[in-house]
This record gives sequence, C-alpha cells and structure tokens, in this order.
Amino acid sequence: MKNTSSRRNFLAAGLVLPATALASTSRSPRLESKLPGAPPAPQGGLRYRVIGKTGMKVTSVGFGCMITSDPSVIEKAADLGINYFDTARVYQQGNNERMVGAALKAKRNSIFLSSKSGAGKKAEALTNLETSLKEIGTDHLDIWYLHGKSKAEDITDEWLEAQAQAKKEGKIRFSGVSTHSGQTDIIKAVTAKKDQIDVVLVAHNFSMEPALLAAIEAAHKEGVGIVGMKVMAGGFRRAKPGDKIYDTLKREGAMLAALKWVLKSPAVDTTIPSITDMEQLDENMKAMTVPFTEADQKVLTAQLDYIRPLYCRTCGTCAGTCPKGLPVSDILRYLSYAEGYGEYPLGREHFLALPTDVREVRCNLCPTCTVHCPNGVRVAERLGRAQELFA
Repeated sequence: MKNTSSRRNFLAAGLVLPATALASTSRSPRLESKLPGAPPAPQGGLRYRVIGKTGMKVTSVGFGCMITSDPSVIEKAADLGINYFDTARVYQQGNNERMVGAALKAKRNSIFLSSKSGAGKKAEALTNLETSLKEIGTDHLDIWYLHGKSKAEDITDEWLEAQAQAKKEGKIRFSGVSTHSGQTDIIKAVTAKKDQIDVVLVAHNFSMEPALLAAIEAAHKEGVGIVGMKVMAGGFRRAKPGDKIYDTLKREGAMLAALKWVLKSPAVDTTIPSITDMEQLDENMKAMTVPFTEADQKVLTAQLDYIRPLYCRTCGTCAGTCPKGLPVSDILRYLSYAEGYGEYPLGREHFLALPTDVREVRCNLCPTCTVHCPNGVRVAERLGRAQELFA
C-alpha cells in the first residue's frame, strides 16, 4: 500500500525537469554533407528537439518501426513531417530494415535513421552494420545502437571500437546504447562514457520510478541524447470494442495521455512509439501540440492502477532471483509484445530463442514463487501465462 501511495503522489506531481543547454559537436567531414536540412519553424502540429550534442533536430514524436507491417504508414508519417525513424537488424527477422528503407528511400536526405545490433563481438557487429546498410539501402546510419544491454559490463571496449571504426569510415554519424532492463545502471555507464557514446535509448513512461527519471535527467544535463521508447507502458492500445479487456485497457485517451506525459519532459529529446496504422499515427501527431491536462493525469492514474499487476517496469530488481534461472523481465517483455501490442509472433519468436532448459520451465510446478516484484506485478501468474501462450 505504501508503494501505491508513493507512486500516485509522484504521478500526480508530474515530471518537472530543467531545460538543458544544447552544445555542438564535431562531425565527420564525409557525413557533414549528409545532414538533413534544418526543418522549418514548427507548424502543422510539428515540434522539434535536438538529440543531445548531436545537432540532429528531430520531431519530438518519432516512429518506432519494430511492429509496423504496412509501409504506407511509414510513408505517410514522413509526408506529415515526422523525421526520425528507428529499426533494428533483428526486427521481423531482418525484414523490417528492408521495408523501412524502401518506404523512406525518396526522403532519405530529409530524415534521420537509426538501427541496432545485438552482437557482442566487434567483427560480428561490423558485419551486422554492413547488412543493415545494404538492407535499408543507405550508405550511413544517423545513430547505431548497441542493442538491449542490461549491465554496464555489456558495454565492452570491443563494441566501442566497432562504433569508433564505423564513425571513422563514415558509416554511422553517432553511437548509442539501448536498454530494456537495468536501465539506471546503463544510463550511468553511458554518461561515464559520454565522450564515446552519444545517445541512450531507454524506456520512459508514466509508470517509471523516480530513480530512473533522475538518471535520465542527469545524463541529459551531461549532453547525452535521450530517446524514449515504451512510452505507452506496455501498449494495450490495440484492444477494440467488444474485447473482454476493452473497457479497462482501452481507456478513452489513455495512450495519447501517456505519450503527452513523456513529451512534457525536456530531458527526453524524442520518442519512438510503435505505430501500426493511420489511426495511431493521427493520435501520435496530436501529442506534439495538445497540452497535458489534469484530465490526462486522472486517466493515467487509473491506467497505472490497472497495469500494476500486469506490466513489468524493467527496474531490474528481479534479475537473478529465480532459482530456475528464468530471465523474468525479458519473458514479461515478450508477453507484453503479444498482449499489449497484439504481436504474438514477435513474442513467441523471442521466447523460442531462449535456451531449451529455460523454455521448459513451468512456474505452476513450483510450490511457491521466490520472485517478488516491488511494483506489484503478479510474477508467477504472468510467467505462467507466457509459458502457456508461447511454449
């Protein structure tokens, strides 16, 4: 009960962060000519921010392409003026990069593109980069992320060497790290290496704890670019009238309110919400100009009460606590792909990539669960649901 009360008080207070001065940075001469022209003054529902010290002036709402299957939605977003698009080597088994590249080919010189590699070795990472460039159909990425890291030691010298080499060769403009769990530690590690790493891609939404938000603010003050993902706190926007969970998950305006909540923080340079159709695109465009209100706050408070037992906030507290060796946070994230985003194949693909002994664990065979979530997630129940759904 104490935790619930503190979270409500934090949410009600909102996020008040000081604006950060934006410094310039040196660029590769080869890439200087590739910089998209500065966008026009805000009009037609567009608002811009600069990513850290990169000098990249992007729309505050970007486009997370991970679960997009309709290229016309990507094309329309670019036509409307969204100018930051994010993909990864592993999305849709490599097909996402190809689709994104084809959809944005005619606008490559006026937009910014990022992709990611989960490789741990320098040679493999550079091979992934070459593949990404080929599939997207471009000669450089604006940001190249080391993908999905949860411990500071995952940011190896080998990977940093790969990014430095790619910069020198003009194949990337800026380097980044993305993180799904252990986020506070990763953000601090990136800040400590700010001379080598330009951007961090981190979950940021109304359910996050103050410690993570403070780490984001501190990193931004040091000039680290902040790109926010998972801004909808698990999605849940795909529920439709008639669905059993519609009244609870599809609260009127909840997803728009969630995005507006993130955008009111000056420490977040841009966001990459998933967009799968024109309706979602239209809603996200509104978030750039429609102010966050007290009514939005009430909607999010109600939404937080509902998702508390369902949504993993990737705080990392549960890491290593399952005696069966389950990566709890990861499995709960895979479940959110299926239930929150309506992407069952994506969730199952990730689940089946786990080691065999992990996939074969069944939580209902344990007499009691030793994993306790400080945020109230019903861990055993949710893990059991994932095992039932994907195994």
